[in-house]
Amino acid sequence: MIPANFDYAAPESLDEAISTLSQGGDDAKLLAGGHSLLPLMKLRLAAPSLLVSLGKVPGLSGIERSNGGFSIGAMTRHAEIADAEELGVTAHAASLIADQQVRNRGTIGGSIAHGDSAGDLPTVFLAAEGTVTAQGPNGERQIQATEMFKSFLTTAVGPDEVVTSVYMPALDGYGWGYEKFVRRSEDWAMVGVCALVKSNGGTCEDVRVALTHMGATPLRASATEEALRGQSLSPESIAQAAEQAAEGTNPPGDVNATPDYKKHLARVLTKRALMAATGG
Repeated sequence: MIPANFDYAAPESLDEAISTLSQGGDDAKLLAGGHSLLPLMKLRLAAPSLLVSLGKVPGLSGIERSNGGFSIGAMTRHAEIADAEELGVTAHAASLIADQQVRNRGTIGGSIAHGDSAGDLPTVFLAAEGTVTAQGPNGERQIQATEMFKSFLTTAVGPDEVVTSVYMPALDGYGWGYEKFVRRSEDWAMVGVCALVKSNGGTCEDVRVALTHMGATPLRASATEEALRGQSLSPESIAQAAEQAAEGTNPPGDVNATPDYKKHLARVLTKRALMAATGG
């Protein structure tokens, strides 16, 4: 389908982008990679009156080691992240996004700011307890992962703010696993699971499990985390904890899977992700 009419602006500085976005009001939207917003516009599910492209704004891409983690420019493409092995689970999840064409255009900042619960990187961001830096007319601020996702396709980023970077902790000492179930390799995840585990002599010192497409936002599987933290990392303990992965979730039914089937997938994939994170 053809989207509704809209105006287009391509500012050449961050200040100009923020000013243009503010002047556009609630009907103005930022355009980063475009692979989330443009399909919604073509389906007439979104109809912004103004698109403000970040394509000409300098200084918004690249990966730097910083303060015990990685500062990733918001306009850094998925393909670049997928090639950065030092990013661990973030790189792996990026390599599973759609197909190469999408990975060459989609951006980490756009993905997290869009906040689709079926997206891979928002889930990894939540599990890693990352931080988004956003800048608006009132200056710069940091948004923690726990505060980022508010409801369906709604995040804590203000309508007049631009995400400039994403900080991901290095997660030294953590094993990781990301499991994703799709009907076809380029599809959105029916369900995905990111698991991070820190072991101390075979005992679980810390564990974080986040779920893709199990509710209106990315979710932490808190029941699984509580069941495994401080326990032996035996296959039996992992299996028992994974059985609680779907507690408190409300996955949407769709043409691919019923809510009950998605809860089943969450339990199965959580076990696999935890096993991968512990080297099992």
